[in-house]
Amino acid sequence: MSTSDWKTQVASGINSAAEAALHFGTEAASMEKAANSFPVRINKYYLSLIQSPHDQLGRQVIPSPLEIADKSLNGDPLSEDADSPVPHLVHRYPDRVLLLATYQCAIYCRFCTRRRSVGRTPTPTDSEMSKALSYIAEHTEIRDVIVSGGDPLMLSDPVLGSLLARIRAIKHVEIIRVDSRMPCSMPHRITPELCRELQKHHPIYINTHFNHPRELTPDAVAACNRLADAGIPLGNQTVLLKGVNDDPETMKQLMRGLLAARVKPYYLYQCDPVAGTEHFRTTVEKGLEIISSLRGHISGMAIPAYVIDAPGGGGKVPALPPDVLEITSEKVVVRNYEGKVFEYIQARPDIK
Repeated sequence: MSTSDWKTQVASGINSAAEAALHFGTEAASMEKAANSFPVRINKYYLSLIQSPHDQLGRQVIPSPLEIADKSLNGDPLSEDADSPVPHLVHRYPDRVLLLATYQCAIYCRFCTRRRSVGRTPTPTDSEMSKALSYIAEHTEIRDVIVSGGDPLMLSDPVLGSLLARIRAIKHVEIIRVDSRMPCSMPHRITPELCRELQKHHPIYINTHFNHPRELTPDAVAACNRLADAGIPLGNQTVLLKGVNDDPETMKQLMRGLLAARVKPYYLYQCDPVAGTEHFRTTVEKGLEIISSLRGHISGMAIPAYVIDAPGGGGKVPALPPDVLEITSEKVVVRNYEGKVFEYIQARPDIK
């Protein structure tokens, strides 16, 4: 497939519950109910990777009646709307903001944190984007702008390039990050032309989103390599998902594969408690078990930080295995990846 075909691939996939039911031979009525709460999009490329409706890839994108079974969770558990001083901008941490450039994606992940808006909210107008950029310009403490959505790489090269140039023109902004699942979900979007456009706005980083080793296809790896060759550091934000990647061996293969594709595993997210996603959530103990299984068995560079994005706007909190067993003024007792216990002698405060 030519790298220029990505728009056709997005448009020609599955874009409704009826199409999904017909393709996968499942009952349409239950899919329609799920699609009423969150739209359906499975682009042609990603569709080609799905082996069955219930496999690790199908589970991520095919609507399920389980999405409407549990009404107990919150539509905005991270309170992003409460931290939005102007439309399409979230300012939670002192020195960085999240800029929502579009609400469209090449696939609609059924566990999406922004199910309340993705796929339905119109792309911000130029006037709305100007207000968001004015806010950034007025707040000189902001040094890091994360362009997200939706998927900002759904924007055309000229529109995306113009937005990045406007951000880069703000003198106190040091870093621009782009959050995109496109290297995974539609790798043909990562064209040489896009890479040249992104190169104009360095320092720029891309955080992408692979959840399973089968997503690391030759096309996806080639897309990551094109970005890396353009001097763009790549990180990956995996979500821990029941029935997708909630076992140590799968996670080990994924993290090794990412590092081989020149993508640094960045975060492993505990699945956010978003309305419609209860069937994806594991216990935190499962996440701790998986992180413990990685330590000592794969390169430290391949081990992501396991975090809980605290509900109510608390931000990301590291969740760490309990390997510091005791701390006194004389010693620290620790446990290594083999379960062996060691003592580290504390520094003496009386020595200057």
